Amino acid sequence: YTILSRVHSDRNVYPSAGVLFVHVLEREYFKGEFPPYPKPGEISNDPITFNTNLMGYPDRPGWLRYIQRTPYSDGVLYGSPTVENVGKPTIIEITAYNRRTFETARHNLIINIMSAEDFPLPYQAEFFIRNMNVEEMLASEVLGDFLGAVKNVWQPERLNAINITSALDRGGRVPLPINDMKEGVYVMVGADVPFSSCLREVENPQNQLRCSQEMEPVITCDKKFRTQFHIDWCKISLVDNTKQVSTFQEVIRGEGILPDGGEYKPPSDTLKSRDYYSDFLITLAVPSAIALVLFLILAYIMCCRREGVEKRNMQTPDIQLVHHSAIQKSTKELRDMSKNREIAWPLSTLPVFHPVTGEIVPPLHTDSYDNTSMPLMQTQQNLPHQTRIPQQQSAGQY
Repeated sequence: YTILSRVHSDRNVYPSAGVLFVHVLEREYFKGEFPPYPKPGEISNDPITFNTNLMGYPDRPGWLRYIQRTPYSDGVLYGSPTVENVGKPTIIEITAYNRRTFETARHNLIINIMSAEDFPLPYQAEFFIRNMNVEEMLASEVLGDFLGAVKNVWQPERLNAINITSALDRGGRVPLPINDMKEGVYVMVGADVPFSSCLREVENPQNQLRCSQEMEPVITCDKKFRTQFHIDWCKISLVDNTKQVSTFQEVIRGEGILPDGGEYKPPSDTLKSRDYYSDFLITLAVPSAIALVLFLILAYIMCCRREGVEKRNMQTPDIQLVHHSAIQKSTKELRDMSKNREIAWPLSTLPVFHPVTGEIVPPLHTDSYDNTSMPLMQTQQNLPHQTRIPQQQSAGQY
């Protein structure tokens, strides 16, 4: 395949700092850049995925997230811009990949973050919606319905969605693929008026006790959300930025508290060079020299101070050496005799007849051994110096 790349024209967007920013990467927008190759009459529905990164960097800014469930769904860039990026254009490179033809199309998204006049909104509430995924909540109509329900409960003059975070990014677990379970999503909204009494009901001791026992708290305005959104009221967070909490605490000096040393003064940029030769000698040269001396001493003891066989023989009595030598000599003679066993087998141990055919089998001896004239057993007549025994005669004859 030939991998082609096309570059779109840049697109500029102008989000406000502290307000939720959502940008949808539509597959239909990029399909026109990929020429269709299906057969006539077929509809092209190629799988397309996106890769987004900050220009010159491998990843996106910390406040910007991206999600795309499948190659057949649109991608979504979302996040809450920070005040530090106001006035600095953020260029996001968007690359679309056609997974069927291996073609690519690219264009740049220039995010110009504007400052909001009433930022930050002083009263912020974060809701956890259990029956929604993040891409479902980012849809404009769903998010609008949720803000409308919050506005009916809160009654603010100005209400904005500040941020949306998936429960998986907060350490949540992936739900099981049964009963169409959702991962859940956190939605933070901000308003310019104090929290309503309905939202304050979560802070009641009775509801706090029910939450500690993993029971649903009793909230009067829950029915306004229950038709579409299942809110976990035990996880709601209410933040009032109008109350300035003093972080200064008077330190009572006593045992275990170090005296105040003043402000930290970092070292100057012009540092003098340091000679590490003495450190090298102490850490490497000295231990190496000691190890070498110990090695030489051990080698002298093991190699040059050996007593040897001669000194051992000089310290051994002569009679013990003679006995040892005699034992070694006798052992050697016995071993030599056992190696030269060439005596033929006795005839009495050889078979006379073949066990199968019945033929007479000649005795087996070596060629150098001649015993054909030797009888199997010597008779009494052949024995020398044999005394004859007188035979018994019949009665009456001597």
